[in-house]
Formats: sequence, C-alpha cells, structure tokens
Amino acid sequence: METRIERVVLETDRHRIVGDLTLPREGYRSRLSDFLNGGDLDFIPLVNAELAPLNGSAPETRSFIAVARTHVQLAFPFDADD
Repeated sequence: METRIERVVLETDRHRIVGDLTLPREGYRSRLSDFLNGGDLDFIPLVNAELAPLNGSAPETRSFIAVARTHVQLAFPFDADD
C-alpha cells in the first residue's frame, strides 16, 4: 500500500499537537476524517510532534507520540500559512 505523510493539528483539553500522520495515498482512510472515524482506532500515532500546552507553558518536541482518540476535541490538516 502506498502511503503519504500529512501534517495535522490535534487539540485536546490541555494541548495543541502538531505532527506527521501516515495515511494511505488514496482509497480507504486516505482522508483525516476517515482515519479518525475508524472504529478500531484507539490511538493516533504521530511523528515529529510539537506539543504546546494551552496554558502557555513552553512547547515540547517529540519524535513519536500516540494520542488517545477519545481525548481529541479538534483535528484539522496543518496549514503553514496560518
């Protein structure tokens, strides 16, 4: 299966997380919304992640993070122009 990397933003009640998500190039679960709505998904694996606490504390960088899907309140593709 061919894959692609999409930079995404996930927000929980305490963090804004920006990271790279591996998705299929086309077809089943190739969109972020399809991936998040998959019933068998408990954690969202991200690489090259930046975690910024919403309370204003210093952001952290992690090479890998798994975010619990149930904690995600907002998700969208990252736009460098924003």
